[in-house]
Amino acid sequence: MLFSDLKLNASLLKAIHDEGYTTPTPVQEKAIPSILEGRDMLAGAQTGTGKTAGFTLPILELLSQKPHNKARPILRVLILTPTRELAAQVQESVKAYGKYLPYKSAVIFGGVSINPQIQMLRSGIDILVATPGRLLDHVSQGTIDLKHVETLVLDEADRMLDMGFIKDIRRVISLLPTKRQNLLFSATYSDEIKKLCQSILKNPVIVEVARRNTSSELVNQRVIMVDCKRKTALLAKLIQENKWEQLLVFTRTKHHANKVSEYLAKINISSAAIHGNKSQGARTKALADFKNGSVKVLVATDIAARGLDIDQLPHVINLELPNIAEDYVHRIGRTGRAGNNGEAISLVCVDEHEYLAGIEKLINRKFKREIIEGFEPNPDIKAEPIQQGRGSKPQGQPRRRENAPREYVEKRRNR
Repeated sequence: MLFSDLKLNASLLKAIHDEGYTTPTPVQEKAIPSILEGRDMLAGAQTGTGKTAGFTLPILELLSQKPHNKARPILRVLILTPTRELAAQVQESVKAYGKYLPYKSAVIFGGVSINPQIQMLRSGIDILVATPGRLLDHVSQGTIDLKHVETLVLDEADRMLDMGFIKDIRRVISLLPTKRQNLLFSATYSDEIKKLCQSILKNPVIVEVARRNTSSELVNQRVIMVDCKRKTALLAKLIQENKWEQLLVFTRTKHHANKVSEYLAKINISSAAIHGNKSQGARTKALADFKNGSVKVLVATDIAARGLDIDQLPHVINLELPNIAEDYVHRIGRTGRAGNNGEAISLVCVDEHEYLAGIEKLINRKFKREIIEGFEPNPDIKAEPIQQGRGSKPQGQPRRRENAPREYVEKRRNR
């Protein structure tokens, strides 16, 4: 099938051609016709499958089919995303595919001044990409009108729920017209996602292009056992010996991300850290430098596990395993995207055996434990007991984030 077979107008096909695409991905092939029919949709698609274009293209087509005869644009499409990075990238997609159409789009998120956003909204827009909290800030100030919204998109809905946005999402939904099209995209299907779907989707089309809670089959996944205190040195050895030129490294905490980035810089491996304590400008610059090759290693916390759209990223390194098994799937989804092969390596110490077991159970796969000569784990080091704190999971289960700091708790400030 070609894009020209999907009943898209000439302006969209021209924009698609400009982007270098001729054949839709599986999620696009399945989603676009149903969205054009006006159906609600639940799409299970991992990152890198082309899902953003899968909803952007038919939404632009529908706007073209039902133009409004008003001098000033009115908000007809609302796209909610969990993070600033993802919001910015979705907006880039809307602009790229809609560049030959007369529709105005905008993106709003926290961490930056609200005043320019107010001026932009006052001029009128057709499509708005937003994070939930900043959208509600505008609602409370009366600077946005949601009563004409025809299509609502919840992109990476599972991440929004993980970040505690469910109340914000429900409040936004309560402000929208009852009659509208709802599109929900999620990489995983938790009980909370099912509950949300039941409350907002009406007779939805189900589109799934990846098995539930599975990692990409295009990603070569490896586990290397090593002592915790030697992980960073092993990381440096792997980078230097393999001559890696672009890799994304995940840590659990912001402080550790900074330390790892500083260590690599000292041994002349260009790196940058990206996490919730960084300003929006610093995060944008770090990502841009990583994409253009001036920074070789991007060290990130899980705030970057979603929303980073990096073409042909060859390597992802889990310097620390995530506390939540599903986040492993999101992390390694940064590589092996859009049909490209990738590699994900997890450096695992004795204190992370339970997290590893949780990941293996989730993706139904047992990893071979590799050992690198010169970095053999010390058998005398014993695992530290998992601390039982308030609201913690029982012993033997992966814990929820202990450092749910600004990236999650202070979502009002960081959205």
